[in-house]
Amino acid sequence: MALGRGGILANKREGDGGTPRGTYHPLRLWWRADRHPRPRTYLPVRPIRPEDAWCEDPQDRHYNQPIRLVRDQPGDRLTREDHLYDFIVEIDHNSAPRISGRGSAVFLHLARSDFSPTAGCVSMTKASMLRLLRRMGPHTRIMIR
Repeated sequence: MALGRGGILANKREGDGGTPRGTYHPLRLWWRADRHPRPRTYLPVRPIRPEDAWCEDPQDRHYNQPIRLVRDQPGDRLTREDHLYDFIVEIDHNSAPRISGRGSAVFLHLARSDFSPTAGCVSMTKASMLRLLRRMGPHTRIMIR
């Protein structure tokens, strides 16, 4: 497993590279249906489309929410050339209420082959992700300590 380059932080801020300390719940699984069959899980599941992205702009009213982008519009696209976002578990970090600048797009996703740090997410191998998804549902607690 790999965590954010800024370590585990109790006071998460946008762009600090930290993984937020706390207890969270998974909201839904996003997955690349063009690359993998639908995984078994108790979570709501949504295929990732080319226009899907995540708003990381603290000044935007859609901050820390999924958005749809047109061709050259900026944003954190969920379709990537690498495989890091082939499976994304959206968690409830900074979601109710959303507070501008307190961190966005904190996901569970696939790790790089060298397990280098993330920008603040929790990453793991594909095998670990699939094993976790088979057991994960909306009431699962994700504890980051």
